[in-house]
Amino acid sequence: MLRGIATVNAYVEDPAAAAAWYAEVLGFEPYFTRTGPDGRTAYVEFRIGDHEQELGFIDRRFAPPALATGAADAPAGPIMHWHVDDLEGSLARLLELGATPLLPVTEHGPGFVTASVVDPFGNVLGIMTNAHYLERLGERAASA
Repeated sequence: MLRGIATVNAYVEDPAAAAAWYAEVLGFEPYFTRTGPDGRTAYVEFRIGDHEQELGFIDRRFAPPALATGAADAPAGPIMHWHVDDLEGSLARLLELGATPLLPVTEHGPGFVTASVVDPFGNVLGIMTNAHYLERLGERAASA
């Protein structure tokens, strides 16, 4: 079911500041930036590493309520999204196996749809269909 790491997303107070800091760390600018309805930066994303995996920073105001509480027993940290071929089916299976919903199926643009759950052990598990993941996989297959 989990095919490979597609995206790691972290919620931050200031995505623009996170983008500037990570651009300095990585030595290049994010390849994608999206503003919110108020014109402020809402999301930035880098493609990093040998497989151009995605690292994104989302404005904390869009965090699921369970992550935004800050309570000691609340799930915390970045959400690592694993690419799955069947998002709805994978989500249903995770829930059947005892996971609890965290973020419902959410489209972030054509080809990028996510959902996340909290596993029975308190860890956040993100799943997604990710056009970039499939594109890179296809490029590898073509060059083999």
